[in-house]
Amino acid sequence: MNKGIWYGIGAYVTWGLFPIYWKWLHNVPAVQLISHRILWSLLMLSVFILVSRQWHTFRVEALKPRVLRIYLAAALLLGVNWLVYVWAVNAGFIVQVSLGYYINPLFNVLLGLLFLHEHLRPTQWVPLGLAAAGVLYLTFAYGSLPWIAVTLAFSFGLYGLVKKTAPLGSLYGLTLETGLLFLPALITLLYVETIGQGAFLHTGAISDVLMVGAGLMTTIPLLMFASAARRIPLSLVGILQYIAPTLQFLLGVLVYAEPFTRAQLTGFSIVWIALILFAVEGYLASRAKRTEPVIAAAK
Repeated sequence: MNKGIWYGIGAYVTWGLFPIYWKWLHNVPAVQLISHRILWSLLMLSVFILVSRQWHTFRVEALKPRVLRIYLAAALLLGVNWLVYVWAVNAGFIVQVSLGYYINPLFNVLLGLLFLHEHLRPTQWVPLGLAAAGVLYLTFAYGSLPWIAVTLAFSFGLYGLVKKTAPLGSLYGLTLETGLLFLPALITLLYVETIGQGAFLHTGAISDVLMVGAGLMTTIPLLMFASAARRIPLSLVGILQYIAPTLQFLLGVLVYAEPFTRAQLTGFSIVWIALILFAVEGYLASRAKRTEPVIAAAK
């Protein structure tokens, strides 16, 4: 099997199993967890860039006013996404987290339509409408808008939109983003320490190791994903991305026994049908596009 496929599977399986990692740190407030994630991610990414002798190139490319403005917006969206994700996992909403990442690809299509003036094929409106119907149905099933799912899809979708115009690669981009979030994260950790509510070095060695390891757990799947994206078609990456929310959903229902009612099953089923139609439509359109030059040459 193509090495890129294994890298892609590794990245999405890691992201899919991430809730287990955060559950091990359920006793640490989400704001502190995210602050540690930012702090240790920046440290590890910086070490990697230094060891690979890319620091000068990174500094030249990153420290430009336009680049800093773009990545400040990306950093804020990423911070919101990380915070809501970790809080939701430890508050018992893994199933709704998975919903957010299921609807994210369809939300990306909508963002492309609204902001990038991309044109949808007529057949793409069907899965988009079905997904909207599924979320609307779940809104009635929950008794309120599934705000965790919507916030995760919205923040990560906008993050992707900002990154669409971003000039840096994934390694440099995440390093700059965590760098821009570093000061607020450090101030947060210093503040909770001064008021006696800091978790680091106060909740046991295992928790300390896991908090430091959050940086490693952030950088490893990122580097695997970057390697996969260079080696395999984007359409295959699009299929592999459903590994993560599927694992999250299974963890929420089967491992952590989160409630999953018949009404929720109906709503999720509508979204799943929409995603299947979306994937099939995309595959058929891509296949037709590849065969066009062959047909033209035959003429």
